[in-house]
Amino acid sequence: MYVIVVYDIAVERINSVRHYLKQYLNWIQNSAFEGELKEGEVEKIKIGLKKLIKEEEDSIIFYVAADKQWVTKTVLGIEKSEVTTII
Repeated sequence: MYVIVVYDIAVERINSVRHYLKQYLNWIQNSAFEGELKEGEVEKIKIGLKKLIKEEEDSIIFYVAADKQWVTKTVLGIEKSEVTTII
């Protein structure tokens, strides 16, 4: 599956989150990663990130495309704004 991960993290946790995600995905922008993962790897990453963030302050969004026509969105922590269209 193809995964895009974007985040809005407090400054003091950015480096640890970025370092963690670099182990699994390609860093494409300051707060964005992408790449191919297996379902189990996605769940493993979510578990690891929950240990690094403060869910009441930080936001991490996973866009998962199992098929090119569909995208599943999962938000860890607070959702900063709702997105209805993916470009």
